[in-house]
Amino acid sequence: MYRHTKQVVSAGVPAEQAKKAIIMLHGRGASASSIVSLKDHLELDEYAIFAPQANEHSWYPYSFMAPVQNNQPALDSALEVIGELVEDIKQKGIAQENIYFLGFSQGACLTLEFTGRNAGKYGGIIAFTGGLIGEQLVKENYEGDFNNTPLLITTGDPDPHVPVSRVNDSVDVLKALNADVTLKIYKGRQHTISHEEIVLANEILKN
Repeated sequence: MYRHTKQVVSAGVPAEQAKKAIIMLHGRGASASSIVSLKDHLELDEYAIFAPQANEHSWYPYSFMAPVQNNQPALDSALEVIGELVEDIKQKGIAQENIYFLGFSQGACLTLEFTGRNAGKYGGIIAFTGGLIGEQLVKENYEGDFNNTPLLITTGDPDPHVPVSRVNDSVDVLKALNADVTLKIYKGRQHTISHEEIVLANEILKN
């Protein structure tokens, strides 16, 4: 089993000059550079962009619905990397309410897991095809108050990796923490990011 070292690809406006920052989390088998390439389709002109790179190109080894202990220590290590990155961004002068998160697939699951465990006022959260992590959801793991942070969560129906039932259960948990959730389920959509999802994400990023 493996842990992660903090390796971060940066792009966009230098953090010291930016008013907003976004943390972008890649999917299994992908890279930080690949998720950063989405910036060409997103309203990120005013953002400092940060994309951590997972060791082994995977944030955790098994399905996000495997027993949590099976995905350790990689999962806890991934959450630590994100937490350290959030603190780094704050130290550069960007307030938490101006920090945004975006992830795809495994990165979307990690995005939701981190923000769900550390609920607070963020700029926005975008989870392209993801859900909260674990064989069963333990609601006690998720605490805080999103204070109406806009949160977009999507999936296909069916999706080969992310069941609609888990997405719905995740939405219930996140709404209970006062996230302003937009849920979109796309019938027959492949495991990808659609044009409509980009449009919806940009509505969050422009605010």
